[in-house]
Amino acid sequence: MSGIISITGDLGSGKSTVAKIICEKTGFQYFSTGTIQRRIAQERGIDTLQLNQLCGSDKSVDDLIDGKLRQMNEDGTSDIVLDSRLAWFFVSKSFKVYVTVRPEIAAKRVSHDEKRFSEPTGDEMKVLENLLERQRVENERFKRFYNADCSNRDNFDMVIDSSSLTADEVADNIIAEFQKFCKMGR
Repeated sequence: MSGIISITGDLGSGKSTVAKIICEKTGFQYFSTGTIQRRIAQERGIDTLQLNQLCGSDKSVDDLIDGKLRQMNEDGTSDIVLDSRLAWFFVSKSFKVYVTVRPEIAAKRVSHDEKRFSEPTGDEMKVLENLLERQRVENERFKRFYNADCSNRDNFDMVIDSSSLTADEVADNIIAEFQKFCKMGR
């Protein structure tokens, strides 16, 4: 089994956790654009929603991250899991996965995630509002700058709902579908 898996989806769906589990189970490398964005937000003294709003008028952050993804598509990168909202768009040869989750479950997960930085945690209603607004801002920006429609599930090889599954179950399902994808020579 060799190739690239790009994982995107709803904020709070468990994409990062699932991507890391897939890496543990397959030996693939892990690459997260969200970690890069959170670090940039922290360096600028703002949260991730504010950074996303800033990116609406300043493409420099997106250009930095997107350039890395474009390079992976061109340079023969393999055996990597891309935890990224837009990797599916920039890395066309990847197995493209979208992870969904019910919004209230996403808010509960994020509000209790002590590892998150540069994002509000704690109050679930505030977290839910922030997640929904951040996703709206990102999707609008991606559509405007790239004509990339994250809401169109036809863009993905697999869509999986993590609302009632464990991260291990989601990872196992993705690995099984990726193996079929590889056997089909796609």
